[in-house]
Amino acid sequence: MDSITQIIQGFSVVLEPVNLMYCFIGVIFGTVVGVLPGLGPTATIALLLPVTYVIPPEAAIIMLAGIYYGAMYGGSTTSILMDLPGEAASVITCYDGYQMARQGRAGAALGISAIGSFIAGTIALVGLTFIAPPLAAIAIRFGPPEFFAIAVLGLMLVGSLSGGSPVKGMVSAAGGLLLACIGQDPVYGTLRFSFGIIELSGGLEFAALAMGLFGVAEIIYNYEHTETGRRIAAKLTDLWPTLQDWRQARWAVLRGSIIGFVIGVLPGGGAVISSLMAYAVEKRVAKDPSRFGKGAIEGVAAPEAANNAAAGSSFIPLLTLGIPANSVMAMMYAALLLHGVQPGPFMLAEHPALFWGVIDSMYIGNIILLILNLPLVGVFVQLLKLRYSILAPIAILISLVGVYSINNSTFEIGVILFFGVLGYLMRKFSYDTGPMVLAFVLGPIMEKAFRQSLLMSNGSFTIFVERPISLSILALVVFLLVLQLYRTMTHKRQLPLAG
Repeated sequence: MDSITQIIQGFSVVLEPVNLMYCFIGVIFGTVVGVLPGLGPTATIALLLPVTYVIPPEAAIIMLAGIYYGAMYGGSTTSILMDLPGEAASVITCYDGYQMARQGRAGAALGISAIGSFIAGTIALVGLTFIAPPLAAIAIRFGPPEFFAIAVLGLMLVGSLSGGSPVKGMVSAAGGLLLACIGQDPVYGTLRFSFGIIELSGGLEFAALAMGLFGVAEIIYNYEHTETGRRIAAKLTDLWPTLQDWRQARWAVLRGSIIGFVIGVLPGGGAVISSLMAYAVEKRVAKDPSRFGKGAIEGVAAPEAANNAAAGSSFIPLLTLGIPANSVMAMMYAALLLHGVQPGPFMLAEHPALFWGVIDSMYIGNIILLILNLPLVGVFVQLLKLRYSILAPIAILISLVGVYSINNSTFEIGVILFFGVLGYLMRKFSYDTGPMVLAFVLGPIMEKAFRQSLLMSNGSFTIFVERPISLSILALVVFLLVLQLYRTMTHKRQLPLAG
């Protein structure tokens, strides 16, 4: 009964005119971000972090959350109409969405995308509503050994589940751990790796690092790789799928929702991996797999449901454990810290209005997206006519001004430019920047918990295996490592045979 009361109080927060306005702004702006190729929610939230200073905490987080799940909606538009993914999680939608559009069924593809996204988002929010509070209650009992084990698991998954090569993912994560060591020792307060630079004595500014790796780097990379998509000239009609379409897609929507919800909770998971896995599962269970890639409606419904479910469920580890599950949640983590809110087990007790206000805002935001997404498709497609050569310099200028305003320091401008170039080079050589940012966040949590645990046990490492929860988590880490090594060795043995 107490949970129901808190949920109702959360709606009273989000229904305040100011918070409702920012919810509307967030989902609309997020849809625009999803439509525009290249920018993505991570870079957008990174660039907007300084702007949230002048906004109340509830309104700021509600708006940034709206940008995230709004981008999941909008990303499918250009994937279907132009074979050009507006957001990374919508890459897989191009395979069948664009083929449906070429067959004159763009309306049905957009319709099932919107409906599937709404259903998946709602399923994820129901799970978030009822799983987050008991998980937070359990997490309050966690001590340093448990948080160390969770951080190790997070780093393990971040490195292995990131897109591309697992080895490159681990290298990127290792770089993030090294960067996290800059500044004061968390226990003794001694300086580390500051090289006599006063500005580094407090460590690297997370916002500057994130805005550089995601915002500036993405802008530079996309400016170099801007491509012109193939526009569908046919007039959009019949935006609602037929009954036959729904019969074909309904189980794909449900399976995609479940897959997205589970993967979204895992550190390193996120919308991209969940959409790829959902598509792979649908192709495997289909009676006629050859239909996929040729306009199968399940190939649109499953990945779009998965990426929206993952967007909702990724808030669970952030709000209950203080662990960001993906790079977007790392940005949300930074936004909460900027407003003096520490994500984690005590957030529900210390900031209930913010906790439930953000969750309940997603229910309203999903309804707004469903109502507005289809009628505004034509308007959003027109945004693709804007020249990227005009948008890119403006975005970089805004990011530089924003990062300067954090500490009124020109040093931060140098930091954001340095990491902008680094992020661009990482993209050029196929190194994912997400693991670096996530490791930068998880590293201090892991180090502090590790050293606190040893202080508790007078230097004995047995504390990590004497406690059931930490032992179970570390056992899972070992199992995943062994499984990864086995797969790697098996793959190497098969290579000569394949040749």
